[in-house]
Amino acid sequence: MTSDSASAEDGTSADELAYWKLAAGEPREFMVEEDAAPLAYDLEERTSRFGEQVILFAKRIPLNPVNNRLIDQLVGAGTSVGANYCEADDGVSRADFRHRIGVCRKEARETKFFLRMISTAEPNLKPTARDLWREANALHLIFSKIWRSTKP
Repeated sequence: MTSDSASAEDGTSADELAYWKLAAGEPREFMVEEDAAPLAYDLEERTSRFGEQVILFAKRIPLNPVNNRLIDQLVGAGTSVGANYCEADDGVSRADFRHRIGVCRKEARETKFFLRMISTAEPNLKPTARDLWREANALHLIFSKIWRSTKP
């Protein structure tokens, strides 16, 4: 594995960090909207806000055959993070909780992927996509930590 494709401690590849013009040790700021309330520590609220921001972002993407597919995937993955967290929070067993948190992890990572694809398809949206990517990355890290701490 070359240094270009090596993974950072958090599992983010160096290539991905380079794409978003982030340094490996750079702190990852959260998505910030000027009129948004402070970042919630309540994960249900935080993932809900994230899903809302994904929806609002998706509505700004021009419709065309390429973007239509990307929009569907982004909205599906971005809103699924919160829906699966609600399911995890109501889990009937430790195994059910862990499974749903694992799905949250996967959906957050998938959201990061589609944000990158959209920023490639629509370069003018890259700054907003970068902010959303940072929040998706933060959620991925949070859910990864929870998932690792609930080993069976």
